[in-house]
Amino acid sequence: MKIHHGDTETRSGADWRTLARAGIESLANYEPGRPIEDVAREFGIADPGSIIKLASNENALGPSPRAVAAMQAAASQMHLYPDGGTYALREALARRLKVSSDCILPGTGSNELIELLGHVFLGAGTSIVMAECAFVVYRLVAAIFGAQVVAVPMREHTHDLAALAAAVRPDTRLVFVANPNNPTSTCVTPAAVNAFMAHIDPRVIVCFDEAYVELLPPEAQPDTLRYVREGRLVVVLRTFSKAYGLAGLRLGYAVAAPGCIDLLNRVRQPFNVSAMAQAAAVAALDDEAHVTRTRAMVAEGLATLQGEFAAMGLPYVPASANFVLVEVGQGREIFRALMRQGVIVRPMDGYGLPRHVRVTVGTRAENARFIATLKRVLGV
Repeated sequence: MKIHHGDTETRSGADWRTLARAGIESLANYEPGRPIEDVAREFGIADPGSIIKLASNENALGPSPRAVAAMQAAASQMHLYPDGGTYALREALARRLKVSSDCILPGTGSNELIELLGHVFLGAGTSIVMAECAFVVYRLVAAIFGAQVVAVPMREHTHDLAALAAAVRPDTRLVFVANPNNPTSTCVTPAAVNAFMAHIDPRVIVCFDEAYVELLPPEAQPDTLRYVREGRLVVVLRTFSKAYGLAGLRLGYAVAAPGCIDLLNRVRQPFNVSAMAQAAAVAALDDEAHVTRTRAMVAEGLATLQGEFAAMGLPYVPASANFVLVEVGQGREIFRALMRQGVIVRPMDGYGLPRHVRVTVGTRAENARFIATLKRVLGV
């Protein structure tokens, strides 16, 4: 018997690696925010409830109350498969966004939709264009499909849209614009987006990843959906994870021309969005009060955190979403020191920022505890 946990050699003597597709072994694992239970086990923290997680840009107010009620009402029907066509959700989104329902594809978070774009549009001999320090999943998906990554330097931690447009090559299929951007929490203005779209090669697909856009004041939200209505090669990605507080349900959606949605549907797995998620999302769309409270909490929390960082002399990137990128020295060491005291943030060395951590806006009490703990760890 030759099987051992962690080994690649099987009972037959074959090696899993020899059977894998070329390039798979070189892919990096995505590093998510550490779960509370894992941190409690690793550091011997007896009460997991005493740990605060400010690592994954979750909504500190919790889920939309309307969504919770809808989930409770739907629970007794979980023995039935969900609507594979997500009819009610697509219709609700279509009314809200003023597009036709055949322009909408819900998915298991934005991550699945990015992967579906890869299935349809990427392969050997193609490339994507992205900002150098943007959502790492773009790189991972490109690598999976053998596409090259053209990484464009940022300007003051913000997308340089003119440089992104100039970086497009004949083999470019997708240009990703994360707005607001993760992990820098910066955004580009509506005017900058309009100028970018006036100059971008009309033969390439522009993907606006707007996971955090509802957290911006309405006047700061670019009208990217207008390009979908105009028939441009544009895909807009949004999610219910942030403003609506439904990260645990894993639900996002793409908005694009019907021809694009049709192609994405051809590579989508059936029943990819659960019935619970569909019910919650339809209810959450009508919960404007929750989104308004979330924006207010984020604005207050950003002011508190950034004010404290300034007072401590810690350089930070002025933030527009519900998290702040802050320079603390040896980022991973500080990350682990904070975890030992029951505070989880996110190290940024995976993004080429080894001196930084990313901290999510929490409740007032959570923000205060984080600052107090960070001061102890840094000795300031």
